[in-house]
Amino acid sequence: MSAHSLPDNAVWHSLEPKLALQQLSTSADTGLTKEEVQQRLQKYGTNELEESNGRSPWEILVDQFKNVMLLMLIAVALISGFLDFLRWQSGGLKPGEVPFKDTIAILAIVILNGILGYVQESRAEQALAALKKLSSPNVRVIRNGKQLEIAGKDLVPGDIMLLEAGMQVAADGRLIDQSNLQIRESALTGEAEAVNKQSEITLPEDAALGDRINLVFQGTEVVQGRGKVLVTNTGMTTELGKIAEMLQSVESEPTPLQQRMTQLGNVLVTGSLILVAIVIIGGMLHAYFTGLTGNDLWKRLQELVEVSLSMAVAVVPEGLPAVITVTLALGTQRMVRRNALIRKLPAVETLGSVTTICSDKTGTLTQNKMVVQRLFTNNQAFQVTGDGYAPQGEFRLDGAQVSLEDHPTVSALLVACATCNDSLLQHKEGQWTILGDPTEGALVTLAAKGGIEKDQWDSKLPRVSEFPFSSERKRMSIIAKIEPVDTGSLLGNLDPMLKSRVKDERYLMFTKGSPELVLARCQYIDNGKQFIHLNDDIRKLILAENDNMASNGLRVLGFAYKPLTEVPPEGSDEASETELVWLGLVGMLDAPRPEVRAAVQECRDAGIRPVMITGDHQLTARAIAKDLGIVEDFNARVLIGQELQKMSDQELEQQVDLVSIYARVAPEHKLRIVQALQRRGRFVAMTGDGVNDAPALKQADIGIAMGITGTDVSKEASDMILLDDNFATIVAATKEGRVVYTNIRRFIKYILGSNIGEVLTVAAAPLLGLGGVPLSPLQILWMNLVTDGLPALALAVEPPEPDVMKRPPFSPRESIFARGLGSYMIRIGIVFAIITIAMMAWAYNYTHQPGYPQPESWKTMVFTTLCLAQMGHAIAIRSNNQLSIQMNPLSNPYVLGAVVITSILQLMLVYVPSLRAFFGTQILDQTQLLVCFGFSALMFIWIEAEKIFFRIIGKRNV
Repeated sequence: MSAHSLPDNAVWHSLEPKLALQQLSTSADTGLTKEEVQQRLQKYGTNELEESNGRSPWEILVDQFKNVMLLMLIAVALISGFLDFLRWQSGGLKPGEVPFKDTIAILAIVILNGILGYVQESRAEQALAALKKLSSPNVRVIRNGKQLEIAGKDLVPGDIMLLEAGMQVAADGRLIDQSNLQIRESALTGEAEAVNKQSEITLPEDAALGDRINLVFQGTEVVQGRGKVLVTNTGMTTELGKIAEMLQSVESEPTPLQQRMTQLGNVLVTGSLILVAIVIIGGMLHAYFTGLTGNDLWKRLQELVEVSLSMAVAVVPEGLPAVITVTLALGTQRMVRRNALIRKLPAVETLGSVTTICSDKTGTLTQNKMVVQRLFTNNQAFQVTGDGYAPQGEFRLDGAQVSLEDHPTVSALLVACATCNDSLLQHKEGQWTILGDPTEGALVTLAAKGGIEKDQWDSKLPRVSEFPFSSERKRMSIIAKIEPVDTGSLLGNLDPMLKSRVKDERYLMFTKGSPELVLARCQYIDNGKQFIHLNDDIRKLILAENDNMASNGLRVLGFAYKPLTEVPPEGSDEASETELVWLGLVGMLDAPRPEVRAAVQECRDAGIRPVMITGDHQLTARAIAKDLGIVEDFNARVLIGQELQKMSDQELEQQVDLVSIYARVAPEHKLRIVQALQRRGRFVAMTGDGVNDAPALKQADIGIAMGITGTDVSKEASDMILLDDNFATIVAATKEGRVVYTNIRRFIKYILGSNIGEVLTVAAAPLLGLGGVPLSPLQILWMNLVTDGLPALALAVEPPEPDVMKRPPFSPRESIFARGLGSYMIRIGIVFAIITIAMMAWAYNYTHQPGYPQPESWKTMVFTTLCLAQMGHAIAIRSNNQLSIQMNPLSNPYVLGAVVITSILQLMLVYVPSLRAFFGTQILDQTQLLVCFGFSALMFIWIEAEKIFFRIIGKRNV
């Protein structure tokens, strides 16, 4: 049952608990009655995510046979079967001839192609299924004054839900009561740090989702504490349900390759039908005017229909779908070796059309390993050396190493870094690693570089209370107890002034957070000798240094402290975090991955625009983008989330081509960015890792999920998964996509050039007055599947040309026949036909000499010549411009192997009796075979001559 709207569309985070309970007519102590639950189940529906009706497996299978080329082959098979039936009934079959073999072979190809398409399409989207896994199977509630355990799907608005550590939240709700409740909302917001929840607080109506600390959300996880929750939203009205609705509203568009294959099929079938009409109408008119009547006219019609059937089979590249599928599959294997896992096969080729890559910053463009680079305290800027999380490094002032004994304010700052911190530095398997948040890990490492060991100082200053971090406050504080026995030595090591300052106090509060907000709560600054009142000039100096650090790509935190005589009560942060003593600034860098700079430059050389999307500060984002080469100067435009939120879709569309950096962006903004770029005609790859990134990933032309940090939902919504979360991998995959598309075009040229030659050859036979059809449908199927198929597969692994990433991407909307491919196919097809028709005329006369034992062997010569000519074509087409003699034959040994194997197989059809009988061929004598080889070689010579000609006139061949 679909969900109904809730009372007055209440904004639950802005309501006090008591008022929220009144809105839903329930009690925090007794909950709902059984009757009320049943009524609300009827009204609001079950607490389940609803799936829109998609295509059934049967519909997907039937759709495969709506392809215009397969429909034409089905018609050919039926007509061929009907003609065979007439011949069988009239006794017209030759001795040993198998009836219906053409029909069976054609229908087998149709069925195989249909199954191939079905297998690819039936891999339905699993993103919604992954969302459903986030629903809790069981939940504890209060109903009729009693605690019960019920199925999560039976929750209704107004239920009182009980939470404790380890549980998954089963519905959205308003907190009524809580004790030390922390919930990890990374599945929903992408933020890894657990959120400290508060029940009594009310928030502004426009508070961001991540700031609604008085609400809980379906699919999130209770890390610690307990809570009592009023269920406000269930099913599709939850935040998770809204994401599910967005996912299902995003319509899947055909990929460029699918669009091109549809266009190719339409053109081929239309051309084929026109030729068939010309042959049948022209042939019948010729028969009529030459006086054929009765049975002779009927036989003539049958001959023309057989010619038409062969033409129809010839024009359809039956092996093309299989070759494309294998090519894409080989591409996925090469991409996996480069740490890119392809989930949807057509995405391999689609990557080659990407014009814009929208990438997260943290962990993708950078290492997600924070390292402190700079300190600013007592009006002095210190540089910090060292790499990663190793606790070794130096502190430098104006380039010279300094001792921290001479700089007590630095020591005090390092103690604040170590104690106001929840992460641990550990040495594991020969490496220093962090257990906890990367930012806090950088602070612990910094302290260790200065000799401040966290575990030692946690015992000297044991934590007794804290004011946790929230995205609204943008700061956190811890309250530590000063043990009397340690007072002298501890505080003496920090700062003599600090020692005198806390003469009568027994507690210290350390505060860290946003420099602007922490500084605003400070009244003093400790310069190491005395406390100074923080005047406006000093504040401006500190803020200027903060901006300087941020503009150089550093993430900056401010630190302060305050001596206390007693532990402040819980929830008194606003009153307690005042009159603080400023300690200093710490600037850290999430260093760019070393390989990303080269990858960004490769993007630019390839005409692909990289775009950074981050939740970080705009100055930090701009600095990192400048360092990586995403933008060229520090004045580049940065669009922040607040501005984006206020823009209409039309206004955003006007800006997206001008902006390469998006900062302070929420995941839900990504969908709008993708859609705006697509409306501008851009072909977009988008990265994401959170649940609410899923709609943007699905909307993007290529959705890229993070393999390490990504959620199951984001992975299921994506086309590709980065196994190493590395931007350089996207660029490598894009290069592979271009190679795949180039090779697909190469073997389409190869296959269709010969197909056109086959069609023209078959059409020419009756026009030249030659008796019978030179090629049967079965022989044409052999050519299209084996003679074309094996070399085409070999061409699919042709290595990339040197300039593959030195040119702009080809338009994803370009025709399959663009850039000369259509003219090449027609030109080569005509040359194929001229060579084969000339040979056919000679062979017909040769085999119809008086007394020649095998007058029908001219047909086998046509069959053999076409097949062998394709081998020369395969060798020559490896490069558009280089002569075959200039190329290393071992750079793609598969082509040489395919040519040899296919040639041997072709000769087996002529000289192995059982195969000869099945395929209707005849033995060729030495002269005939040499003539076939001679005429076939002309195809290779022609293509090589074309390359020389285009080189002379200075035109790049297709």
